[in-house]
Amino acid sequence: MSRLPVCVATRLAFAAAPFCLLLAGCAETPAPPPSDSGLFQSMAAPGARLDARAARDMISLYRRNHGLGGLVLDPGLMAQAQKQSDAMAARDRLGHELRGGLAERLDRAGYEKNNAVENVSAGYDTLADVFSGWRQSPPHNANLLAPGMKRMGIAAAYNPKTRYKVFWTLDMAN
Repeated sequence: MSRLPVCVATRLAFAAAPFCLLLAGCAETPAPPPSDSGLFQSMAAPGARLDARAARDMISLYRRNHGLGGLVLDPGLMAQAQKQSDAMAARDRLGHELRGGLAERLDRAGYEKNNAVENVSAGYDTLADVFSGWRQSPPHNANLLAPGMKRMGIAAAYNPKTRYKVFWTLDMAN
């Protein structure tokens, strides 16, 4: 096997370098994930809009990973969740009873005789943060994994003049 002298091999390497760089420039680079993903978008701003579909997808995947069915967004439950979040933000108070109990509120909205669960929370800026908080809390996690739930509504309300700033409600029903 014959060897090229070192200086010839070096010249060939330098001559090939621009060609290699040209080919490398043609390679696709993966796009970075969007920074405004619905999971990480802060709700602690005027006019912030919750990505309900991202919430549904995340909660449904979590339920499926635990052998349960996924959820669909329900306009009526979305409205009820928003009213509850708005009431908590207006009163600067976290609670399930501000507008009556969950069963009473859902009955008034035409959801009589339904099994339903509700998670409320405050102080989390993003959907990812509130979901993580709910998973780490045994009673909230039990609601996330409540069997038989098929529909959901989720909402966040922002009030900069309150202690917690962002108030969350998740309602799920069969």
